[in-house]
Amino acid sequence: MFDFSISILISNPLINVAVVSWCAAQILKTSIHLFKHGEFKKERLSGAGGMPSSHSAVTCSVLLTSYLIYGFSSPIFAMAFVLALIVMYDATGVRWAAGLHAKAINYIVEYLGDENTKDKDQLKEMIPKLNESLGHRMIEVVCGALLGFVISLIGYFCF
Repeated sequence: MFDFSISILISNPLINVAVVSWCAAQILKTSIHLFKHGEFKKERLSGAGGMPSSHSAVTCSVLLTSYLIYGFSSPIFAMAFVLALIVMYDATGVRWAAGLHAKAINYIVEYLGDENTKDKDQLKEMIPKLNESLGHRMIEVVCGALLGFVISLIGYFCF
């Protein structure tokens, strides 16, 4: 039988930097939204999209930590490198396009619903408002990556 202990999670530096990076990025994202728009949106604490990219922060913190602990030639570093590339490419490509599609669909639903209130209610039942903030601009990915690198360095050299 497998004996699971929380100490297994706490003792793994790759998991630690990933969790700290995700939390830091989400808190920064929420703070930036609060500063820019003057409103606190609790959805920003766990939502995708926005500045900085939490996905990039997580994957880059794991990438650098795996390099610092295991070295360039380790399979763990190689997997972290490939994963970081895929995640960041996806964030600026596929997920960004999906956000644009959601924005267009939301606009179409509003436009078609304006003509007839009954139709608007039917449309909203069929197609709820879609999340438009799915992907990232390149600057958001770069800032997320830098945040992940900084947290990785702090974790490695200070703890």
